Amino acid sequence: MGTDTRDRLHSLMGRLRPPETPPSGRLRAGPDRSNVRILVLIGVVAAVVAAGYLWLARPRPPAAPLPSATLADTRPAVSASPAAAPVVVHVLGKVKHPGVITLPSGSRVAEAIEAAGGVRPGAKTGALNLARKLVDGEQIPVGVRGSAPAAGAPAPPGASSAPGTPLDLNAATADQLDALPGVGPVLAQRIVDYRTQHGGFRSVEQLQDVSGIGARRFADLKPMVRV
Repeated sequence: MGTDTRDRLHSLMGRLRPPETPPSGRLRAGPDRSNVRILVLIGVVAAVVAAGYLWLARPRPPAAPLPSATLADTRPAVSASPAAAPVVVHVLGKVKHPGVITLPSGSRVAEAIEAAGGVRPGAKTGALNLARKLVDGEQIPVGVRGSAPAAGAPAPPGASSAPGTPLDLNAATADQLDALPGVGPVLAQRIVDYRTQHGGFRSVEQLQDVSGIGARRFADLKPMVRV
């Protein structure tokens, strides 16, 4: 075989020979460090976004109502109503300490008598209405004949408002007759019924015809009534 032929054969075999296998350490190419950093940064951002979403979506307790004192401060102040003025009355007659007495508004006649020391031993209040509310400036005669009407109360027709004036038997009401000494509600109604049945009294003496009025009671009532 010639030299030229041998060279050609070597050249052809060189072309057909497989490439050399690189060392095993160079088969895997490692990832680029910049790409790794980008992936780590993306992961951190995603974790932060997820944490923020969970924070906003957490359940929250309902808002507490405002204290009542705060609400009251926004309302206009209401002025307190003034206290009722006391009443001043004159208690006289058969009480232990007669005189002018000041009592709270709404007090009763019984309280005025008690404030005056109470009724004297053996004395009676008679037809005096102990449960009546007091009127400022009135007189309260206890055990005295011919009690005066309460202050501020209008005098009925036919009745005089002056103390000691005889009461008209034909015009007086049952309440006025009840105020006479020794005349209670029952006897006062009998007088009114007698007046209605007989067309009125023609004389004071006819008062003796009313059931329950004897000679002694008539003697007490005669100076206090008229026709």
